[in-house]
Amino acid sequence: MDLDRIKEVLRTFAEVEARGVSPLYEHLALRAAEDDDVAGLLASARDGEVRATLLMATAHRLVQADPIHPLSRYYPSLGGFDGVDSETWPLFRSFLLERSEKARALIASRYTQTNEVRRAALLYPGVARAAKEAGGKVSLLEVGCSAGLLLGLDRFGYRYQCDGGEQLTAGPAKTPVGLHCALDLAPGAVAPKLQKKLALLDRAGLDRAPVDLSDEDELAWLEACVWADQPDRIRLLRTAAAEQAKHRPRLIAGDGVDDLEAAASSLEGPLVVVTSHALAYFPESRRAAFVSALASLAASRPLWWVSEEFYGAGLETVLPGRDDLVGDGLATLGVVRWEGGKADAHALARTAPHGQRMTWLPL
Repeated sequence: MDLDRIKEVLRTFAEVEARGVSPLYEHLALRAAEDDDVAGLLASARDGEVRATLLMATAHRLVQADPIHPLSRYYPSLGGFDGVDSETWPLFRSFLLERSEKARALIASRYTQTNEVRRAALLYPGVARAAKEAGGKVSLLEVGCSAGLLLGLDRFGYRYQCDGGEQLTAGPAKTPVGLHCALDLAPGAVAPKLQKKLALLDRAGLDRAPVDLSDEDELAWLEACVWADQPDRIRLLRTAAAEQAKHRPRLIAGDGVDDLEAAASSLEGPLVVVTSHALAYFPESRRAAFVSALASLAASRPLWWVSEEFYGAGLETVLPGRDDLVGDGLATLGVVRWEGGKADAHALARTAPHGQRMTWLPL
């Protein structure tokens, strides 16, 4: 990718994804989009991996390794408490360029692998709906699972705060991982009736490069992929990782399309396939192939696809013409089941990217 396009990637990230969410990353990405040397570091990324989040994760990882550097003052994840000021960019630039070889090595060898635990609160209503339709227990397969933390969603506790003041709860009463999510209702929508508990037959994750959380370096990279000025997300990640150590899921290294059938065959019973902000990392042609592979699997067993993705990353192939699901930086929680070769698809909610809020839609 040429330098001008890399700069556009950085600028778009700052203006669309980071604005109003991460003052630090918005500032750094905007300045990087104007700097040939810093933006040029992303030229080392593999095909399809030129992402602002990869540059930010690389810098975060390098600051983790040198936490006494003055730049750490701007990283709340490392105990910093200074807001963005006139010194932030000069320190960031010099820090990164002084370590340019290490930065390029990380960028060339790593993927952006966010395992956002709070997205479990977005997925739970969709998985619970699928389990109810299946008549009981289901197996869970997450495609693009990273470290597989979302595979423990049946062990998390959920509290949904409705805009009218009502609270909905689900999951075990006693659990180390408690998730809070604001639940708004779109005009004409009715709050969902949540299944209190999920019963899973089995679970597995499929990822091109699964993260082994028993490896400290792998865990550190996963933490580095969390935005540095959102330390609560890192604390939750660590809590979920500690809980997962007691119940390690089976993680399978493979392609989300080519190895989907083999991964699914290792799980018994009705199957729920989950994706959460994973299809954006697929080449566009592979997204359609993924949905086709799901339809093929559904010909031989009961199967549901619970997706928390941006509309345009696959769901539109089975739920076309939904212009209301496009834009505003929100993804869509969708549930798809195939009956007699035909897809029965529903958009359940619009979802914030890090699991903090969802807007329930009329059914």
